[in-house]
Amino acid sequence: MHFHLAQLNIAELKAPLDSPELADFVNNLDRINALAESSPGFIWRLQTDDGDATELRPFGDDVIVNISVWESIDALHNYVYRSAHTEIMKRRKEWFHRMVNAYSVLWWVPAGHQPTPAEAHERLTWLREKGPHAQAFTFKKRFDPSGEESGI
Repeated sequence: MHFHLAQLNIAELKAPLDSPELADFVNNLDRINALAESSPGFIWRLQTDDGDATELRPFGDDVIVNISVWESIDALHNYVYRSAHTEIMKRRKEWFHRMVNAYSVLWWVPAGHQPTPAEAHERLTWLREKGPHAQAFTFKKRFDPSGEESGI
């Protein structure tokens, strides 16, 4: 069986999306989403029919979600840390509350599977309660699809 990497990250808004405080974030969404979708290894992301994921609030009214699927850990890592996404990520504290618990999780899915928000929530909960494991891990402590811990 072939596997792809699923990821979830959440962020608790400091203000409503239509507020002046979040204008820069909102104004960059289309550009950053287009960058993800054109990045090598990108497969799928959770979004409405209008291409918007910010309307989806399965974690609460003030929490936005990003769920996506990638061909590999390296493909996602390159997008997150070696593209224009990095400049936006560095500004996270301007727009979002600092989260004490884990707000990002990675896990393997069978190729072709599109994870649901409920599945993503389950993986994040696993990570928060049990730490990194083959079922739910991080960039810092990775696992391959067979469940073996792998290096960075």
